[in-house]
Amino acid sequence: MSDATAPPVATSAQGVHVAIVVAVVLSAVLEVLDSTIVNVALPHIQSAFGATTDQSTWILTSYIVSAVVVMPLTGFMARRIGRRKLILSAISGFTVFSVLCGLSWSLSTMVAFRLGQGMFGAFLIPLSQSILFDAFPREKRGQAMAMFGLGVVVAPVLGPTLGAILTDYFSWRMVFFVNVPIAAMALLLLAGELPEDEPKNTRIDWTGLAFMALGIGALQFMLDQGQSKDWFSSHLIQIAAICAALGAVAFFVYSFKNKESIVDLKLFSDRNFAAASAVIAGFAVSMFGGIAILPLFVQGLLGYPVIEAGNLFIPRGLAAGFSMVITGAVLSNRFDPRLLAAVGLVLTAQSNFMMGALNLQADFWQLAWPGIVGGLGMGLVFVPLSTLAFDNISSEKQDEASGLYGVTRQLGSSIGIAIVGAMVVRGITTESTHLTEFITPYSSQVSQYLAPLGLTADSAMGAAVLSAEVAKQAALSSYLNVFTMLGYAAAALLPLLLLMRKPIHHGGGAVAH
Repeated sequence: MSDATAPPVATSAQGVHVAIVVAVVLSAVLEVLDSTIVNVALPHIQSAFGATTDQSTWILTSYIVSAVVVMPLTGFMARRIGRRKLILSAISGFTVFSVLCGLSWSLSTMVAFRLGQGMFGAFLIPLSQSILFDAFPREKRGQAMAMFGLGVVVAPVLGPTLGAILTDYFSWRMVFFVNVPIAAMALLLLAGELPEDEPKNTRIDWTGLAFMALGIGALQFMLDQGQSKDWFSSHLIQIAAICAALGAVAFFVYSFKNKESIVDLKLFSDRNFAAASAVIAGFAVSMFGGIAILPLFVQGLLGYPVIEAGNLFIPRGLAAGFSMVITGAVLSNRFDPRLLAAVGLVLTAQSNFMMGALNLQADFWQLAWPGIVGGLGMGLVFVPLSTLAFDNISSEKQDEASGLYGVTRQLGSSIGIAIVGAMVVRGITTESTHLTEFITPYSSQVSQYLAPLGLTADSAMGAAVLSAEVAKQAALSSYLNVFTMLGYAAAALLPLLLLMRKPIHHGGGAVAH
């Protein structure tokens, strides 16, 4: 594919306008912040509506499913109505539905409004990235994307803290209303700086859209609800799996036969884009899978308070932000991005291996250091990998490619969270059985453990203490095994980097969330 250059967007004599950077970063922050801030408020929303835990998860699932279905349509919608109109409409729609979420009077209305929020939010990250890609000269892209990366990394770090403050001091409804001033600033800046572009009369491929929505939507639903439904023991999950498979097969067959498919799968014929998409999906499995179980590990097993557990993410976020800036502004201009991505994957693997070597006495910094190492790896993977992914993609396909790239990352994250959740539960059961086989009331180890407590194994209290210790050790072993597995998963991605060509134009960077 040719590397065509789009008309300059808000460029100045010196190169670029800061307004564009600020505006698109704010647009991306809207989506990223919302995903973490709502998680904190979820128990309060559940209590307000008198919902069960399973019911309240629909508040998260509805948004994610809606977003992941709509995200691949970014390129199509940008062509049909124009990039400027699309991002302004996306920000406006996201804001309106955020306000409606804050005004929700029941769980069903909340879920319905979250669906709308996800539909509009799906466009924010891909459009923000593609706008920055076309707005800046190639030699300035690294710096711009570093700022963009800093925004999308800091937002999820601040999200839990901000969510806790707003919920505790005001109301859970404020976690949605806080989007309004951010969106207003982004709209003002973009409306003033982003030029008009000509829409194209593109036909809507309803059949392809239906197949894609069925496949991706059913898969995301299965990943989000599988754990709570006990996976394939549930008829609902079985139906979702069948729908996902049928939708995917039908979409691929139909798209290859149809020249005007709603999503251009020929983008994956570019070696760099295909390999980078595979790596970002695998990286999301390793990185976000580990992040997902970290709160459960430190709160449920190690007994850390909620606030202190949340503080563990701050060193990781600061390290990731630092890595984003240094990689985008300095390292991308001096080193082969494939080498940088390889270093990032090694750091990600090492971060998980460090977690897999902990014990029940781990202190704050023993838990924080793996996060710092992983944060440094995050910047070294995101920035160069996006450079590699989009180097040969033409300007006309930037929006579409960004949407597909975002979907692969989101699905990778969802798959990672689903896998580690299932592995932890299964591992606890397996390890409990294994430990119990070697424990008898009359073993010397049991007597030595209970003696300082003044207990014996044949007493009710002694049996209860012993059972609790077995459960704790089984859980620890399960968590550590999962972290170690995630480390190997990150390392296994390294050979895929060898499939990529060195960028034709070395010296620009990009980042994708």
